Amino acid sequence: MPKPANRITASAPKNFGMFARAMAVPGDLIHLELGMPAADTPDHIKAATIQALRDGHVHYSDLRGIEPLRAALAAKLSSQNDLNVTADDILVTNGLTQASFAAFMALLDPGDECILPEPYYPQHLGKIELAGAVPVFAPLAGPDFAITHAALEPHITSRTKMISIVNPCNPTGRVYSLEELQIIADLAIDHDLWVISDEVYEHITYGAQHISVGSLPGMAARTITMSAFTKAYAMDGWRIGYLTAHPDVMPALMKITTNEVTHVNTFIQYGAVAALTGPPDALARMVADDRVARDLVVARLNQMPGVTCPEPEGTIYAFPDITATGMASQELAEMMMHDVGVVVEAGSFYGDAGEGHLRVCFGAQPMDRLSDAMDRMQRFFNEL
Repeated sequence: MPKPANRITASAPKNFGMFARAMAVPGDLIHLELGMPAADTPDHIKAATIQALRDGHVHYSDLRGIEPLRAALAAKLSSQNDLNVTADDILVTNGLTQASFAAFMALLDPGDECILPEPYYPQHLGKIELAGAVPVFAPLAGPDFAITHAALEPHITSRTKMISIVNPCNPTGRVYSLEELQIIADLAIDHDLWVISDEVYEHITYGAQHISVGSLPGMAARTITMSAFTKAYAMDGWRIGYLTAHPDVMPALMKITTNEVTHVNTFIQYGAVAALTGPPDALARMVADDRVARDLVVARLNQMPGVTCPEPEGTIYAFPDITATGMASQELAEMMMHDVGVVVEAGSFYGDAGEGHLRVCFGAQPMDRLSDAMDRMQRFFNEL
């Protein structure tokens, strides 16, 4: 029979790491491996979506996203991200996943290279490879995994087309400083590169200032800024995100999205409008809960033998160092899952620079389950 296209057979499958392994394990598992918010979507968002259904918003709508949502996003990006954009510069997508897929497909040609600071977000790999491009890993040094010129510049070649970052960073929990982002901007300008900036955790920070790299001088025309309602508004199952880009590149991005899905589900976009324009206390409350969970998990991890854990500056992840145990991170994660029923992700899932670490999602469970997980992990490391 005929074979699938080379772009399928030659690219890595989307990998869900320990989550996929845990599905085959019976018993009472506490899942701290998947970045799924523990909170429910706020009621005012649900109510606006239900009302949109009742009002008949069930048909085709603007291919870019409904105008009220794009206008609200433009206002948010202008006031909070310092990006000078209008509603016409925004494309609403099926989560950040589609936004990144559209960006990689629209901007990368076969053979182009895309630099990923490592530890990297592995779900971008398959998209880069489906575009026919080559991911190039630029290891960052622990314990702070800071972006430096020396870490990135040696990986730039004549085939380099793009640098892709996640800020705040999954998995390390870093919120990149202005100085770090300026390094990326300088390299992008000097070498005429695109920058793809995944900012899905932009609202979930703990004192650190989130800065959009696209707001830096000279970066507006070469940056695709992406975000979503997934994490901050506990809307992961809604699958709604967005990107903003220079007007000249928007037709290329829309060529991908309109051929792929036409447009995002119409009525859920009204829920997204409510998320942006509704009472801010719901978002503030969820971030405050994430901070409490972070403080609990970091304190408990630092009490465990062989474990050291810095405070994440943002995201819903801790990235503890377990090198003192002498075990590989994948081996340790699987042993912990089977021995005490706590599922975390191996640091090696995020590249070689992540080896010797675990990623622990402190935002994935209510506090009682999170405390139970820490008790189980304490017992595991005590007996290791």
